[in-house]
Amino acid sequence: MQSRKLLEEESPKGKWSLRNFEIGKPLGKGKFGRVYVAREVKSKYIVALKIIFKEQIEKYRIHHQLRREMEIQTTLKHPNILRLFGWFHDDERIFLILEYAHNGELYKELRKKGHLTERQAATYILSLTRALVYCHEKHVIHRDIKPENLLLDHEGRLKIADFGWSVQSRSKRHTMCGTLDYLAPEMVEKKAHDYAVDNWTLGILCYEFLYGVPPFEAESQIETFRRITEVDLSFPPTPCVSSEAKNLISRVSLYSYSKRLSLQKIMEHPWINKNADPIVICNK
Repeated sequence: MQSRKLLEEESPKGKWSLRNFEIGKPLGKGKFGRVYVAREVKSKYIVALKIIFKEQIEKYRIHHQLRREMEIQTTLKHPNILRLFGWFHDDERIFLILEYAHNGELYKELRKKGHLTERQAATYILSLTRALVYCHEKHVIHRDIKPENLLLDHEGRLKIADFGWSVQSRSKRHTMCGTLDYLAPEMVEKKAHDYAVDNWTLGILCYEFLYGVPPFEAESQIETFRRITEVDLSFPPTPCVSSEAKNLISRVSLYSYSKRLSLQKIMEHPWINKNADPIVICNK
């Protein structure tokens, strides 16, 4: 903790360089660059160093999107949101200095296990909801919450990452963005949307955590879109999923965004109160 404080206090905005870091093993590779584990030389603090190639930024014209992502994530300080400590660049690359999540993507854990227990699912949903309350209070809509964008630290605490599609706005938005299986009906129909698209995603994730697949998954994009707009929601018969869990999912997965459960009501839901692990939630 002391080394993290040192990293934050001595963050020389605009003065970081590659000389400040010892680069370790690769953590992942994406469309625009790569991520490595690294150690800041002075503080010895372990971070994730995300390297984005300027050539790719030019090719896909994501200057504005990347700048917005960096500006938003830098201001967010919550135990369930991945910190962005700072950034620097050279002639060819941009480097983002990120909090290191030791246990990686929640997506990998979900694929390995097939599905999660109700205790695990409720713990992650409550953690995620608390982080979204914080984001929405700051007028930030994430717009791309999915298992690949949720990381786990060394204590198993959930962290929201990748704010590439996020926006900070008090007014409704019109850009269709995000990932197919997690899109809200208003996004699919290209209508104006607001914070409620994040609430919708909580229902999708809760279902996927418990059943192992998103609820509206289909063989084609058109069929997925149809199932989303018609809210074609069904629950496979299994003794592992309680009626309380199905109730929460059903009350969040509503076509009308004004009728979806609020984040506060989600946190107060009986299924959450019964199953969420307070030790993981409260451990900071």
